[in-house]
Amino acid sequence: MRRKRRSNPPNIYEMFSDIALLMLATFIFLLVTILITARMAEQYQAPRLKDAIKHLQADLDRAQAERERLMASMDAMASLTTNEQMEKALAASGMAQGKNRKDFDVFVKGLRDLPGDSLHLLIDATGSMHGVSEFLVPILRIIIIRSGKKLDALTWFSDGKADTYRGTMGEIFDRLIEGAPFVGANETIGHAFKYAAEHAPAPGAYLLIGDEPPADRIHYFNIPSPVFTLPLGRDNPDTTWHYKKLAEETGGKMLHLELK
Repeated sequence: MRRKRRSNPPNIYEMFSDIALLMLATFIFLLVTILITARMAEQYQAPRLKDAIKHLQADLDRAQAERERLMASMDAMASLTTNEQMEKALAASGMAQGKNRKDFDVFVKGLRDLPGDSLHLLIDATGSMHGVSEFLVPILRIIIIRSGKKLDALTWFSDGKADTYRGTMGEIFDRLIEGAPFVGANETIGHAFKYAAEHAPAPGAYLLIGDEPPADRIHYFNIPSPVFTLPLGRDNPDTTWHYKKLAEETGGKMLHLELK
């Protein structure tokens, strides 16, 4: 009988060829998977992303328009005399005549009690203050002029965030318009005083302006100067109590002024 021939051992080149074909098949599979995934993402995610970008662009356009309007208003105010600026700002806030004008005159008398030569403003920049933001800067100008003090710094606060501006009065108010958000819901006054003390020298007095009670704890003993408080807007007993206590604890005084 004829002997059976032994089968030939595997050829090294054939092994490499098989491995190469397997790798090619794997690569094609991964490529197809990636293309399918990308297609699904494009089909389902892209419309949502485009819609989000559209809304963000609309918000940006509105913010830019608001900024341009405020800047135009400030430019118009700059061409007026000091007394004309005051009368225009008082008219815009509803305090040009009658009882409101008398209330403003009483408020001005309270400004004379501000100690020292310098003043540091703390401004509530949450959403509840957005309604008065239009004529807030002109009113602040009047406050500084009538107080006879030098505006040393201004700090805005909202939702645990804050920023302090220094420079000339015009520069400070320009930066307030550009930088203050006037959004948010938490009046973090305690954090604001801590931030202000860390980013500006102690002034003759602080003047806190807002319309809601603090949302965090205020450490009165860490505030280096007397605090004069000015609650705005509706008569809120909780706000009044906290603003009065803050003034009393720091050797300041609570002032009264209602913007209509």
